[in-house]
Order: sequence, then C-alpha cells, then structure tokens
Amino acid sequence: MTLASTDSRSIERLRGVLPDVEIAALAPLIEEIDEWKRERNAVVLAHNYMTPDIFHGVADLKGDSLALAHMAAATDADVIVMAGVHFMAETAKIVNEAKTVLIPDLRAGCSLAESITGADIRLLRERYPGVPVVTYVNTSAEVKAESDICCTSGNAVQVVESLGVDRVIFLPDQYLGRWVATQTDVDIILWEGSCEVHERFTAEELRVYRGTHPGIQIIAHPECPPDVLAEADFVGSTSGMINWVKSERPKQVVMVTECSMADNVAVETPDVEFVKPCNLCPHMKRITLENIRDSMRDMKHAVTVDPAVAGRARLAVERMLEVQV
Repeated sequence: MTLASTDSRSIERLRGVLPDVEIAALAPLIEEIDEWKRERNAVVLAHNYMTPDIFHGVADLKGDSLALAHMAAATDADVIVMAGVHFMAETAKIVNEAKTVLIPDLRAGCSLAESITGADIRLLRERYPGVPVVTYVNTSAEVKAESDICCTSGNAVQVVESLGVDRVIFLPDQYLGRWVATQTDVDIILWEGSCEVHERFTAEELRVYRGTHPGIQIIAHPECPPDVLAEADFVGSTSGMINWVKSERPKQVVMVTECSMADNVAVETPDVEFVKPCNLCPHMKRITLENIRDSMRDMKHAVTVDPAVAGRARLAVERMLEVQV
C-alpha cells in the first residue's frame, strides 16, 4: 500500500465537509501535517470516531477496528500515526513490529480496555479450564496475549463459531457478548466490562425519537445495552451501520454510537437526515490536528510492546484476521 501525494489533497477533501472559513483557518496546520507526512514517510490511520477535520482531511486510511488492523498490516509507510485510542496503536505495533507507531496523546485510553487485565484472564482460565478465550480488540496487548483469538464487533459471531466449541469465554464487553449470545448457540461466559459511550444510551430516549420523528430508523452498535438494541431497527458493527445507511438510504436515521461517526457518514449520504443523540468519546477527542502535527514533528509518542507480549498477542490478532466474514 503506497502513500498518495498529499499536495493540497487534504484540504480539497474538506470542501463541502466544513465551512470554507473553517477550512481557511485550518489550512496552514493541515499543510504542515502534509509536509511532515512526506518528511517522515508517515501515514495517518483514523478511526470512524475522529472529528471530520481529521477523518476527511488528514487521514490517509480510515475505518473501524478491523479495517485499521488490516490497514496497519498492509501499509508500507515507515511511521504510522494512530488517530484513535491506545489499544489501536498497540495493535498497529503488534502487526508492524519493525515500524514506528505513534499516538498523538498518551491519555487517549478506553474505559472498556481498562476493565480487564491479563491477570484476570489467567484467573478465568483456572475457573474454566479448557474453555477458549475470545477477546474483543478493544483491549490492551497484555490482554490479547493471554487470549486465544481476538474479534471485532463486526466479526464476533463468526470468530466464536469458527472455534467449533460449545462454550467460550468472551471478553470484556458484556453487552457485545450478550448480543453475540443471541446470534449463536455457543454458550457465552461474560465479563462485566462496558464502553462508557455506548452504555449511556437508553431505550427511553430512543422511544422519544420515534414519537417525535414518525418513520425514523434507529440503528445501534452492539456495545449498547440490550434494551437499546431491542428498540433498534438494525444492530451492527461500525462498518455494518455505515453500509446499512448507504444501502438503505432512510429518510431519517438515529445512529446509536459515538456521534462523530454520524458526522462522517453524513458527508457521504447527503440525502439522509441524521438525528443525533450525541455521546462523545472523551478519549477519541484527545486526538487533534495539533497533536497529530506535533507527533510527527517530534516523533512522539512512540508505542512500544514487550516482544514476548507482542508475539503472543500477534497470534491472537492473526487468527482473527484469518476468519472470513
């Protein structure tokens, strides 16, 4: 995967996304970022939860967790800048051991990833001997290293069923795990972790949207609580929701996930009206144009993973990437 020329392209991509006056104000900073990308042979990977100036502007590659894992493994850049949270940068480093992986802000963590440790998994293995561990990619390298295979929200069901067993330990998102349990006959042992963004949505607020917007379609991420998913017309991963909007083209839609994603999808589906229940991820929002620039300029903050941990974690990620969805 080769890097494209960035001459003014980042700015041009923002036409129609942001007001011209805002683009003009950001242009010097964006041009500086493009210069540093050329200087460092760097590529910016951006998650769907990034703000539009990053997602549509300076990002070279963008997508959900699974897409970013694939992209990180395929890029030929010397430097990978992860416009996302720390576990994503760790995953990029795990599959690109020889490359420099930078995260613009070390505080860009994840409440879900912080809900479990490697020691917790070792205790679970003692309690459930022989039961394989399926771990959501929203976890640290240490946790991945203790797991048999990773998954994303988009391939979780397929990963669970690919193991050919009657029972699995599914970590750490309790709501994603409960949703997976409704989609398969495999017995799911849960961990009580959750995402601080998705767990704040309620079924009551969605019923209000239905009452005030007749005919509106509600689509939800499976990290949401079960009562929220019960109110949804469609439940799917980040990429699943995006594809649903693009194919179904509803007149009005509520996208029940981090609200910057709705901003980004709206650019590509101008005929769809997004009614936005806006829950922002405070960790994703630590990534800014300014610290992306600073990260490449100063080559900070380099993500490191202990080689012994990385090797074991890499196996779990590679097993995930081998599962056909």
